[in-house]
Amino acid sequence: MLSATSDKLIVALDLPEPAAARAMVERLGDSVAFYKIGMELAYGGGFALVEELAEAGKQVFLDLKLHDIGNTVEKATAQIARLGVRFLTVHAFPQTLAAARRGAEGSALQVLGVTVMTSYDDADLAAAGYRYGVKELVAMRAQQAKEAGIAGLILSPEELTATRALVGKDLLLVTPGVRPAGAALGDQKRVATPAEAFARGADHIVVGRPILAATNPREAALAIQREIAQVHA
Repeated sequence: MLSATSDKLIVALDLPEPAAARAMVERLGDSVAFYKIGMELAYGGGFALVEELAEAGKQVFLDLKLHDIGNTVEKATAQIARLGVRFLTVHAFPQTLAAARRGAEGSALQVLGVTVMTSYDDADLAAAGYRYGVKELVAMRAQQAKEAGIAGLILSPEELTATRALVGKDLLLVTPGVRPAGAALGDQKRVATPAEAFARGADHIVVGRPILAATNPREAALAIQREIAQVHA
């Protein structure tokens, strides 16, 4: 039986097609209450999984990172709101945030703004033409998200403490780039353990490969759930 904090772990179903995702969900069983469907799986037929997971009593985070002209983002968000998902990501540009908020109005959908990808560092931002470093850009995006009235932010563990101080309890903070102690970093550059992420102010953490690639994914998920329960005891 999962604890009251079980939805704080979001497992990223970063898999190529629905059959593999369904098999993983079956293996994980009642160890996981919340799943993320990202672009790879969504575009591989994974939208059908949203209803299946909801019917199984799971919560769903649709990680599509929308970014387009306002009218398009607003209408796309309204369509997604009908699917019954809990979280949707958009890139944290002011017009995009405002459009997504309008599209989600009247629904239970919560919009999360992506600040800076966890695979980026200051050099990557400079190469992309930004004049701000990671910390400065995340702080600016956090303030813009607060002003836009969306539900929360996606940010790395490294920016959690400063962002929580900036936004207080006004925004949910959801962090990828979480790795249990000793796990491989993969392509992530700004990471923390589950306990560290919550100590810094996270509301939810997103974990993919350390669970999906584990010899026993269910036990890997349960180990993280136990760590989360201890933090919130």
